[in-house]
Amino acid sequence: MKTIFKNGNLVTPYQILPDHTLVIQGNKIEAILAQPPEVEPGDTVVDAGGKWVTPGFIDIHVHGALGVDTMHGSEAALHKIARFCASHGVTSYLPTTWAASAEKILAALNAVAKASQPSDGARHLGVHIEGPYINPKYRGAQRAEVIRKPDQSEYEAWLATGVARLITVAPEIEGADRFIDRMIQNRVEISIGHSGAGYAEVIQAADRGVCHVTHLFNGMAGFHHRDPGILGACLSDDRLYAQIIPDGVHLHPAVVKTTIRAKSSARVILITDAICGTAMPDGHYEFDGQKIYVNQGVARTPEGGLSGSTLTMDVGVRNTMNFTGLPFNEVLPMATAVPAEAIGLGGQKGVIKPGADADILLLDATFDVQMTIIAGQIVFEKK
Repeated sequence: MKTIFKNGNLVTPYQILPDHTLVIQGNKIEAILAQPPEVEPGDTVVDAGGKWVTPGFIDIHVHGALGVDTMHGSEAALHKIARFCASHGVTSYLPTTWAASAEKILAALNAVAKASQPSDGARHLGVHIEGPYINPKYRGAQRAEVIRKPDQSEYEAWLATGVARLITVAPEIEGADRFIDRMIQNRVEISIGHSGAGYAEVIQAADRGVCHVTHLFNGMAGFHHRDPGILGACLSDDRLYAQIIPDGVHLHPAVVKTTIRAKSSARVILITDAICGTAMPDGHYEFDGQKIYVNQGVARTPEGGLSGSTLTMDVGVRNTMNFTGLPFNEVLPMATAVPAEAIGLGGQKGVIKPGADADILLLDATFDVQMTIIAGQIVFEKK
């Protein structure tokens, strides 16, 4: 039995194929056709009606939503986040931790490792561990008392869970080199963030295999023409992917446009950095001593610093189009194919091609999510 999406404008995301048909067999994409195939008994036919048919979004930095967070360490919390993500077009994501005690971070990883993949929500691809091995000077909303140097017994326990996929670290701190080497040996991607690393230190980290920078411009020193630092290294070194938060708060729209011009859409990743207050009323949210105040949709610490965002990926894609003037097909890869490539899943996720995972969106003319399909199954449909 097949699922056939006909009369859609397919965005692969690198090609636009108007009025094409997408054929799904099970949880994989079987074919892209110029004309609908013959329908057989048991096949499901969906008339896309000229809507955009695209790969599902991939968010590699999302802490939570709807009052729950990855750090709650429960399957129920993860499934709630996953359902929310799917309703905004995210089909795969990395539940993201923050700096906390060794016990609480490990509990969050074990919760992800043990949790079932939801039948009605986004699928996790592992965990993004943001901290605790960061520079206290650039900690942002992370709590100073739980920031520490890399501890081998701790990070070996992370590896043992099997779900560590991406880790944000400050490469200049003591013990970072050994930690980075160990993670990369185990195919865990490393991202530079919450860091005061100099230009040379970033280049050295890239030489070791580091290829991400977490929320570029945020949680790091500013750019100086004689001391370019992380920003100068990331913008000039094609080995590094730049993760950016396109909410119009973390970065001025002109900075989003400048970053994509410098890096190209092939090396920029859109992230939300969404926190538990996402899609919740303005107010005070707290967990494990982490205090967040949301006012008019902007999340801040009690001191007034930014503390993640309340952005959703569908809004982030639309914002990026508005900020840059780029067409949809140039922005879409930054939320689909590029994050997939950056975490080692290029060609499997984030693309529409035969053999790829059947994680698909239907978007209307305003790029609003109408339907989310994960592993060939409809998990969200806008009423």
